[in-house]
Amino acid sequence: MAAKNNLHHIDLTQPRYLQTLVENRRIFNLNNCELNVFESYQQAYRVPLTFSDFVITSMIRGKKIMHLFDEPAFVYLPGETVIVPAHQTMVIDFPEASAATPSQCIALAVDAEYITGTLDYLNNFYNNKQDLHEWKLQFNQYHFDNDNEVSDLINKLIRICSSAETTKNIYADLNLKELLIRLVQSQHLQQVKTEITHNGNQTRLQYVMHFIHENLTDKILINNLCRKAYLSRNHFFRWFKEQFGVTPVEYINQERIKLAKQLLAEQQKSITSVSSLCGFTDVNYFVRIFKKIEGITPGAYQGCLKSSSSIN
Repeated sequence: MAAKNNLHHIDLTQPRYLQTLVENRRIFNLNNCELNVFESYQQAYRVPLTFSDFVITSMIRGKKIMHLFDEPAFVYLPGETVIVPAHQTMVIDFPEASAATPSQCIALAVDAEYITGTLDYLNNFYNNKQDLHEWKLQFNQYHFDNDNEVSDLINKLIRICSSAETTKNIYADLNLKELLIRLVQSQHLQQVKTEITHNGNQTRLQYVMHFIHENLTDKILINNLCRKAYLSRNHFFRWFKEQFGVTPVEYINQERIKLAKQLLAEQQKSITSVSSLCGFTDVNYFVRIFKKIEGITPGAYQGCLKSSSSIN
């Protein structure tokens, strides 16, 4: 139901320049990365695609069915990103591609030494040894919705890579580093949430996150979280954002909006009652945060659910 953070459309290849109607490829090569733009104009199934480097892919238009990691196939849509390790074959179906409704996807292949250098730097200078946090890329979460930061960075990288600027390698380097950091932070957040369920509160991070989730429907004081982490307020905010890429307040609001979406599915609940049940003391603030995260108001979201129910 959410308005996804879609990437900006890239101009389609002019028909006379198409080399193939399935996964036609344009390449923009830079020092540390290679931007590939793929387009398909007819139905096709079980099309293999492999890169020799780590790759960040994002859908721009159309629809694909992805077969990856021997896991169940999944639908891949605009506003979503998939990350894939080097030498891992993606097998792709294009069930709806046509000349009128082509699919379009970007694949940003990143040099292995560049990734290693970036992660080594983060581990040397931004690693909190007390929390046993290592900066690394993982693939337990490889398919996810873009947030604002990720979509903005990928849009910038597309613009930079396809430009004729002589300084584009410099700008690409800065944006690529930030994109890698945000991907790692997002994965780390998911890992800590999983560890809370399976391992309890063995680290300071797990303890703080567990407290947030246990008290999501109540008023959560940031000063209380600071005391539980044994950190000053400024240090706590900096520490939390370094770990996850969001502030404690942003994270709490994100989790509350997830809960709100579940409650809004119960049609008898009003916006005011859902706001209160999710720990918001001001319904106007709840509506504003909901729209910021989901792209629509709680009332519009609930209306979409009603429409879906009547169709079914």
